[in-house]
Amino acid sequence: MKVILAGAGAFGEKHLDGIRSIDGVEVVSLVGRRLEPTRAVAEKYGVAHATTELGEALAQPGVDAAILCTPTQMHAAQAIECMHAGKHVQVEIPLADSWADAQAVSAKQKETGLVAMVGHTRRFNPSHQWVHNKIKAGELSIQQMDVQTYFFRRQNMNAKGEPRSWTDHLLWHHAAHTVDLFQYQTGEKVIVANAVEGLPHLDLGIAMDMSIQLKTETGKILTLSLSFNNDGPLGTFFRYICDNGTYIARYDDLVTGREEPIDVSAVDVSMNGIELQDREFFAAIREGREPNSSVGKVLPCYETLHQLEQQLNAQS
Repeated sequence: MKVILAGAGAFGEKHLDGIRSIDGVEVVSLVGRRLEPTRAVAEKYGVAHATTELGEALAQPGVDAAILCTPTQMHAAQAIECMHAGKHVQVEIPLADSWADAQAVSAKQKETGLVAMVGHTRRFNPSHQWVHNKIKAGELSIQQMDVQTYFFRRQNMNAKGEPRSWTDHLLWHHAAHTVDLFQYQTGEKVIVANAVEGLPHLDLGIAMDMSIQLKTETGKILTLSLSFNNDGPLGTFFRYICDNGTYIARYDDLVTGREEPIDVSAVDVSMNGIELQDREFFAAIREGREPNSSVGKVLPCYETLHQLEQQLNAQS
């Protein structure tokens, strides 16, 4: 399978690392904003072609699919461009930064019938898979999820500590992970959604702190705190409060509420959530099926984010 990857930054390299472990997949073109740094990454990973133009990459001989790790604001238009070119597409989270754009991508997927998947990595992390398997088996039912997403990002830097060419967003990017995971783990529709935000960044104009509450139709609740002002520990920390135990997930580690470790190494073929996400994308293409975290399956998340954004706009 021949694949192109757009976005040669920190997250693009995570996908390139993951794909190295997957048989039968070749990255044939790498797309970046600046040609020389993109060529350097392409050389590092043995990718023969580098360009600054997505269309040029899509036109390479025999390309089957594209993975988009580009700035959030480009995701929807580029996903549609890939499908218009007849290519399957995986777009990194978030699918879009507006409900209208998310719906447009969904409409294009329905029109083409191609595999279109979104990088909602939490669905694939072994820690969250372990919880999901218990829920599916009828052994657990979530009562509350309490989640903290914390960064120290008062300057516009990426995960490698390099200046970003775009602005990140607590609601449309970081909250999307947890809002989708809550709906995925509960399997229920959100009927109450509330949000408040703190002071904006003086230069970037984005909220630096945010609090979100959700409730499902049977009364399961989510409390989500997000901040770009938190000076460590950094990352996202998930507490599952269930009818039969409490579990805390920190990326790929899982412990009980009493900090007793749970071995999740046998949950899947890898402990790398990005690799597992990519494996699902390629498998869905080969098998002609809808993937986990398809555009259709994650669309309710973006509808909820839209409702929250409307609330926040009404408060300002």
